[in-house]
Formats: sequence, C-alpha cells, structure tokens
Amino acid sequence: MNQPIMHAYQINGDGTGTLLEGDDVSQVIRADQLAWVHLDATMPETREWLMREVSYLDPLVLDALLADETRPRVLEHEQGILMILRGVNLNENSEPEDMVSIRLWADSHRIISLRRRKLKAVQDLCDRLESGRGPKNSGEFIAGLSNALFERMEPVFSELDERLDDIEEKALEHSESVERRAINKIRRQAIIFRRYVAPQKDAMALLRNSEAEWLDVRHRRRIQEAHDRLTRYVEDLDAIRERAQIIKEEISAALADTMNKNMYILSVIAAVFLPLGFLTGLLGINVGGIPGADYDLAFAVFCGLLAVIVLAQIVLFKFKKWF
Repeated sequence: MNQPIMHAYQINGDGTGTLLEGDDVSQVIRADQLAWVHLDATMPETREWLMREVSYLDPLVLDALLADETRPRVLEHEQGILMILRGVNLNENSEPEDMVSIRLWADSHRIISLRRRKLKAVQDLCDRLESGRGPKNSGEFIAGLSNALFERMEPVFSELDERLDDIEEKALEHSESVERRAINKIRRQAIIFRRYVAPQKDAMALLRNSEAEWLDVRHRRRIQEAHDRLTRYVEDLDAIRERAQIIKEEISAALADTMNKNMYILSVIAAVFLPLGFLTGLLGINVGGIPGADYDLAFAVFCGLLAVIVLAQIVLFKFKKWF
C-alpha cells in the first residue's frame, strides 16, 4: 500500500529534528515525544492512516482535514487545535492568487499537517529542522509556520502594488494608452487575495486567545505579530482595490473627455456646413427660375457668398465662445 507521508520528523526540543521513516513514524506518533507528520491529502490512503494512527481525532476534525474545499479558520477541540490556513501559490506556472491551503492538527505531543498542493513554507520548516534552527515545541511550530506563510505573501503584494503604481503613472501621462484589462486584473487579484487573507486575520486572533496550555506568552506574541501583519495586508489590499477603481474611473473620464472633444469639433464643422449645404441643395433642384442661370459670373458670385457666410459663422461662434 502506498504511504501518504510526505515528511515525518521527531522534534527534539533543541531546534533539530530527526527524520522518521517506516515503522518509526507510527512508534513516535503514538509516544509522548513531539512528532510532526506531513501528509498528502489527495491520496485515498490518508484517511485510513489517520484513523489508524491518530484514532482519537474527532470525525468532524478528520473531515475538515480532508475536505476538498476549505476556508481559513481555527477551531479548538479538547487539548488540540485545528488550523486551516492558506499561502500564496509560488509553484511554477501557477497564479499567486490561487492560494494553497494547509490543514493542521496540533496538540502538545503531535502535529499532523496535510496539503493538496506543494507549499514552500513546509519545505522551509524541514530545512530549519535539519539545520538545527527549527521549532522546539508545538507552539513554536504553529507560530513559525504561520509567520513563514505570511512572510511569503509580502513580496507578492508589493509586486501587485508596484504594478498599480506603474499603471497610475502611465495613466497620468497617457491615459488613452492604458489597457483597462490590466487594471481589472489587478483589482480581481486583490479581491481574491483579500477573500482568503481576511479570514486568516480572524483565525490568528482566535489562536492568540486560545486556552491551550502549550501556547505560552512567547508563542502568543509571535501569533500577535502574524495577526498584525495580516491586518496590514488586508488594509493594503483594500487600498489597492480602491486605487484600481479610482484609476479606472479616471481613465474612463479621460476617454469620455476625448470623445466629447471630438464630438464637439465634429458638431462645429457640421454647423458650419449646414447653411452651405442648404444653399447648394436649394440651387441644385434643376427647375426653371434659378437665379444666375444665364449669368457667366454667377458661380463665382455664389462661391464668394458662401465664403462670406462661413466667415460670418466663424465670427459668430467666436463671439458666442463656442470654440
């Protein structure tokens, strides 16, 4: 049978972790030593493994860990905590706003995490454990994983803000050359990011106030830092969304002004040629009695009359300040 285990470590309490394989995983996960097991939630064997190795998990917790679709949240259950968080998707050929979830059960002796897609924050934790700079207990693990997830969001949000700055600068110089699709994409990304970041801020607030005894003051302080970071992210995303909407409205207004100016020019031209068209149409009806039909200079006189009418119109429009 295929094993759903992606990573398994015994956390030694000094920042190091011992890699676990085979039967060692089952032995350590059932002992009082702190162990972390990271599972692939897409494999059908994962549910069976959890029911066998962590049999005390409530069925509701088990279903939440294995759900296809999740929303960020924190739930306390007896002496453990269920956490569902999301990080930006930094995998190759992926969109950052297609955020990747990690599901986590933690208590004082074991940490069970599950993922459906690769998450670089998990690999960061593995690297830190192998280099001796990893978490020493469950509280440090949760605080460290949360901060690792949220730190990776900052460059993505900064890049989003810089793209909007470039569009805004371009719009101030040449609004007609700015593609509104680019603005719509930025605004859509900000909306999607906020949809998942805002609930995580609330989840961190619940985690900070958790009654779990294995979360001490230092852990809660780091969780508070993560909460403050997420609060700033939410404010930044709101600002990006509002700025994108304002820039879009400014571009639309600039395009409308250009359209109105062009229509005004066409209206003035039409007004100038309206009486000329009337006179030429009137004299072109080909019936008897048309003035000047037998006069050789009638055409020149008529053209001169049209010129006088045009000049009179221009003077009138200037006087009325129509252009």
